[in-house]
Amino acid sequence: MPGAVQTAEVDGVLVITLNRPEVRNAIDSALSLGVLAALRALDADKDLRVGVLTGAGGTFCAGMDLKAFAAGGDFGGLVWLYKEGISKPVIGALNGPALAGGFELALACDLIVAAEEAKVGLPEVKRGLFAAGGGTTLSARIPLAVALEFGLTGEFMSAQRAREIGLFNRVVPAGDVKQEALALAAKIAENAPLSVAITKKLMRERRWGTDEETSAVFRSGDAMEGARAFAERRAPVWTGK
Repeated sequence: MPGAVQTAEVDGVLVITLNRPEVRNAIDSALSLGVLAALRALDADKDLRVGVLTGAGGTFCAGMDLKAFAAGGDFGGLVWLYKEGISKPVIGALNGPALAGGFELALACDLIVAAEEAKVGLPEVKRGLFAAGGGTTLSARIPLAVALEFGLTGEFMSAQRAREIGLFNRVVPAGDVKQEALALAAKIAENAPLSVAITKKLMRERRWGTDEETSAVFRSGDAMEGARAFAERRAPVWTGK
């Protein structure tokens, strides 16, 4: 029986697929823990550089599986993801709608490629809830007034609108979403792993690097390799050290 989360390696990229299409990839315990395991494996494998997170079928993720929630399901894996994240970049490949907890899962990604017909939303306020799984961080990604309108009304946003305000990096036909995400991942994977990781960390935290962080990268073997490769007019060979 196929698992709730499937993974495949493609040229240094780990493709993670939410695999509950019969319920529009709604989040239950198996999916939550499966995503957590896949992302931890991505972070631990030196040969993997980037993750791509997508959904099976025509939906990215419809949010929490309310039946699983009512039965006392374990959603700790995604809570960890929302709060802690991983050091390597993850690209959300939204092949369809990403709603409520599904949108919060997309927001945990660093970059987003979406299908033209994809829509996103935080409808929790319409159910007497709020976006406790990370949706309130939306104001760090888009202008506050837009984030507030989005969060307080619970209305959905089109892919085109999300692209206009800088929430999505790419909007493409549904059939091209995965390949576009892989192409973007390949561009990231060409670069030095330590440099990519510290850039993600500092941009996410909106701060300067400390002297220790700067020294760790600028004195690394990869920094020396980058300089040598440039001088020798060849592609660098990164080791992540």
